[in-house]
Amino acid sequence: MSSLVAVCGMQPALASPAPAAAAPAVAPAAIEEGGEYQKRFLEMYQDIKDPANGYFSPQGIPYHSVETFIVEAPDYGHETTSEAYSFWIHLESAYGEATGDWKPLNDAWATMERYMIPQAADQPTNSFYKPSAPASYASEFNHPSNYPSALESGVSVGPDPIAAELKAAHGTDDIYGMHWLADVDNVYGFGASPGAGCTNGPGAGTSYINTFQRGPQESVYETIPQPSCDEFEFGGKNGFLDLFTKDASYAKQWKYTNAPDADARAIDAIYWANQWAGAQGKASDIAGTVGKASKMGDYLRYALFDKYFKKIGCTSKSCAAGTGKDSAHYLLSWYYAWGGATDSSAGWAWRIGSSHNHFGYQNPMAAWALSTDAALKPKGATAVSDWSKSLERQLEFYQWLQSADGGIAGGATNSWDGAYATPPAGTSTFYGMGYTEAPVYNDPPSNSWFGMQVWSMERIAQLYNASGNPKAKALLDKWVPWALAHTKASGADWAVPSTLKWTGQPDTWNPASPGTNAGLRVEVASQGQDVGVAGALARTLMYYAAKADHAEAQAAAKGLLDAIWTNNRDSIGVSTTETREDFKRLDDVMTSTTGDGVYVPAGWTGTMPNGDVIKPGVSFLDMRSFLKNDPAWPKVKAYLDGGPAPTFNYHRFWAQTAIATALADYDRLFDDGGTVPPVDTQKPTVPTALTSTATTATSVTLGWTASTDDVRVTGYDVYRGTTRVGSATGTTYTDTGLTAATAYSYTVRAKDAAGNVSDPSTALSVTTNEGGGTIDTTPPSTPLGLVSPSKTTTSVALTWQPSTDDVAVTGYDVYRGTTRVGSTTTTSYSDTGLTASTAYSYTVRAKDAAGNVSTPSAALSVTTSPEVTPGACKVTYTTSDWNSGFTASVKVTNTGAALSSWKLGFSFAGGQRVQQGWSAVWSQSGTAVTADNAPWNGNLSAGGTIDVGFNGSHTGQNPKPTAFTLNGAPCTVG
Repeated sequence: MSSLVAVCGMQPALASPAPAAAAPAVAPAAIEEGGEYQKRFLEMYQDIKDPANGYFSPQGIPYHSVETFIVEAPDYGHETTSEAYSFWIHLESAYGEATGDWKPLNDAWATMERYMIPQAADQPTNSFYKPSAPASYASEFNHPSNYPSALESGVSVGPDPIAAELKAAHGTDDIYGMHWLADVDNVYGFGASPGAGCTNGPGAGTSYINTFQRGPQESVYETIPQPSCDEFEFGGKNGFLDLFTKDASYAKQWKYTNAPDADARAIDAIYWANQWAGAQGKASDIAGTVGKASKMGDYLRYALFDKYFKKIGCTSKSCAAGTGKDSAHYLLSWYYAWGGATDSSAGWAWRIGSSHNHFGYQNPMAAWALSTDAALKPKGATAVSDWSKSLERQLEFYQWLQSADGGIAGGATNSWDGAYATPPAGTSTFYGMGYTEAPVYNDPPSNSWFGMQVWSMERIAQLYNASGNPKAKALLDKWVPWALAHTKASGADWAVPSTLKWTGQPDTWNPASPGTNAGLRVEVASQGQDVGVAGALARTLMYYAAKADHAEAQAAAKGLLDAIWTNNRDSIGVSTTETREDFKRLDDVMTSTTGDGVYVPAGWTGTMPNGDVIKPGVSFLDMRSFLKNDPAWPKVKAYLDGGPAPTFNYHRFWAQTAIATALADYDRLFDDGGTVPPVDTQKPTVPTALTSTATTATSVTLGWTASTDDVRVTGYDVYRGTTRVGSATGTTYTDTGLTAATAYSYTVRAKDAAGNVSDPSTALSVTTNEGGGTIDTTPPSTPLGLVSPSKTTTSVALTWQPSTDDVAVTGYDVYRGTTRVGSTTTTSYSDTGLTASTAYSYTVRAKDAAGNVSTPSAALSVTTSPEVTPGACKVTYTTSDWNSGFTASVKVTNTGAALSSWKLGFSFAGGQRVQQGWSAVWSQSGTAVTADNAPWNGNLSAGGTIDVGFNGSHTGQNPKPTAFTLNGAPCTVG
């Protein structure tokens, strides 16, 4: 009963190229005249499809990456995922739109159907499936050491409400959906090849495999690979089955797991392909493929149901089984799975959905296409109504999870702790399902990667672009400004959000009156240069911009694509250098049953097809000794032996196609070749009609008429005299903490997204009321949950939970000790100008419009980060020169206290220029050069080293810098 972890990329980072792949040859088509971005798209398309570049296997299967030594969701670069196929379908759809040639799209779907959708021979006993009893229950657990999980026949399981109509519609018991993971080169040697039987061993071809099976804490570094069809030929006496499920006896069996977001992505790509082919008068060219996408959408409905078809809102194993569709949450859950015995003479089969729902897997675009597009409506009797309801439920899900900042939070589960447990008191719910910050997997947290945001919001933007859906627009109107505020869309140091940190939770969902989620907040903890994420962000922005006429979003999309094309283009695609510090986990072993490491139950032993032994105390690497023959192994081994972390320039298939299709989209959506409206330099109009709508002895409430702007007004700054006392996104503001019977002068300035600020409004003089009686005497509640999510040598960031008040909370005062250091209208504040290595005590008080102030929060002590001491660093600077260029390698050793961030500085004496750098964020002003830490290497331990470098140019002389500083302190040079 499979459990699945993310099919997703991590942070980007050169390994040796793969063998030449026999990808489908590219025959130039009759290409319509396009602009610069179509030319770039076709250039990247040729790179991806060129067999010499290694993106495809000899069979024409897309690899996860060209490079083989990679560990993320796939644990080897030459595995493939249903995700890779879905991005390939998008690539070929874009090619058909640009050229009118739809054969490559049909061929891609046929390859996917051959190698990733199990054939009839691969799922041989489906005819024994009983919809009235779809599966036997087994709990999930939070740590791998709790496995194997016992089958519990006494726990009720609901009936499967769609099996009969699927068989009636398609005339088969077989499932038409992609299994998520395959070992393309059969490097593990299981040989569970599509259509060829079961475990045929090392000599076979492409092999269906699985890895994740044991709860949310099972990192990729802790998985035990296993074949999807298990005949007990490898592993232990029961193959691999008894590592995961505890049973009285074990039967040889097959089992597959579907990643719903990949199937849905393939379907929405076919929607667009059908629109574009239709506009060319060529819809008949892909009619067969469109029909297959419709069929896939019929079976994808298994993802809309609870794992064991229990009612939604279940909070105990004894809760009622579903009847009909009341077991449907109508969201695209983390997986659906199916399997059965290999012995047809004593056959049985099972099917399950999933109880866990991550916002990142939702695809309302696919739901809309499957419920409204005549060519894609599935044949299943209730399929269209199911997808129509799913569309609305998914959009509600996004609204429920949208933070006060704009980012979308994790998700919800119908099976708390994987065992239908009761969620902790106070847990927010969505139709009875409990909120989870990191749905499905926690190592790393599943919603800490910004890629989930753009993968998912790209589909929202497509829906808005295609249908004008107002709910989709409302989500984007809030999300896009948040994403833009944390994106640098130009230059060699372009950057997009990378790691996110979450606090709070959403309000419990009330469809009639949705909450504001004031207590749900997200912080962009780091930025980076993930080219795939940047491509998905660009697509999101441009689909939105084209529909909403949003110049800033269009400009940012163009800026990212231009920056990557200029700075990250290489001989086979686009890439960025990444340092894989996580590879230190390759040889980790489990030292306790609550810690990290590969868990193998005591007394269990088995073997991999190559003879690698599986037993307690093994590491990731022990079960994958083939990695020691990889061309990248020497630098990885050097790292494990105490050397520097290895660097890579990975070419992930999904990331290449994300950039390529973004280029194609830009040409199609902005068909002038990419002309962007000029930079916004126009100020908003001056706010007018400033008035006081209410006064008390200690507060003044102001209102004014909204300003206008050539793009859009984003907010207003309010001034008391010459002091800015606050900001507002609307046209009202309450200034508090004033003195009774005192005159104050106010002005207001409007501002736009480009940072332009209007002239001030006409000044308004307001006198507060006399002291004495007042109506509102109730102070707000005490702020709770004061924490510090981050700090530096000179600043401390603070967040807390929102207070409540009988009227309204208007803001918060932040105290350092007994001194009020600032005020804010939000539940976060950053205190600056502090001293390194110093402890500070903070409290927060809430206030209301009447001037009532709460009791202080519980005090929080925070010690700022230590500053490097003068001379506490050493720098070694070497160059390799040629003609007018050079490569500089810089080794920095921290001989002082540990650092949480660092900045290296030096100056050139010969007119040299930095052209492109790695392992740091490089910038140059005149002769001065600075290198700020990258998001992933800011921590520099005492005695630790960091290796950075850059390519530069010179005019004939290249003298080395003679002085360096680290965080402003001088370094020893040598």
